[in-house]
Amino acid sequence: MNVSIIKIGGNVIDFPEKLDEFLYLFSRFPGKKILIHGGGVLASKFGESLGVMPEMVDGRRITDKDTLDIVTMVYAGLINKQIVAKLQALKQNALGMTGADGNLIRSVKRPVKNIDYGFVGDIQEVNTDLLQTLLDADIIPVVCAITHDKKGQLLNTNADGIASEIATNLSKKFKVNLYFCFNKAGVLIDEKNENSIVPLINEEIYEELKKENVIHSGMIPKLDNAFAALQKGVNHVWIGKAENLLLASKGKLSGTTIERHKYDLY
Repeated sequence: MNVSIIKIGGNVIDFPEKLDEFLYLFSRFPGKKILIHGGGVLASKFGESLGVMPEMVDGRRITDKDTLDIVTMVYAGLINKQIVAKLQALKQNALGMTGADGNLIRSVKRPVKNIDYGFVGDIQEVNTDLLQTLLDADIIPVVCAITHDKKGQLLNTNADGIASEIATNLSKKFKVNLYFCFNKAGVLIDEKNENSIVPLINEEIYEELKKENVIHSGMIPKLDNAFAALQKGVNHVWIGKAENLLLASKGKLSGTTIERHKYDLY
């Protein structure tokens, strides 16, 4: 069985028209699939309206108790259920989930080192049997960025990391492709020029582009997750714009692609 893991972020979620367009494309995406989503910008807006100001370090959210309540309400409630309802309207039988549901994703609270991230989870275990049961029943899991520690504590967890961990764990049983949809056409040489896409990338090129500061900020953890997934058995990773998802599913060069069997081409 082939399985596609597709992750979307705020660049799609924060705009109702873009979300509707993406979910239509997602409904036409072939084969078994799992949708992973975040929603950080919307969570920040809700927090600010309640007097809880977001605190970020290196692009990662510091999650105190009040912030955890807000991201849980926004990710697991508002966003997740809106997506599921819209998919049902597109005749896609979807099931919205946190990592706590069905013990899908168990995490541990990130240990305090130089920074105390608060109630942030580092993933320890993924319930692939549950995912296989849902996929076999033609149910699409829609997983938000909340996990649990199996001791009663919910944890805010990076959505890119969730997508990567689900992909790598499922790759032990199936052929898995991982798609990261974000606001750029792919990995760019010039972030202001959407035509400067790096169509194929390997670790050597990645390290060189980081040294030259071509790749920086939020793209670094995204690519780190992509390479980690490939090293652990994922077949194929794609990074690009959500509107190009169907082109990517057909193998057309519409973003940046990383494939294990292409490493030796460089």
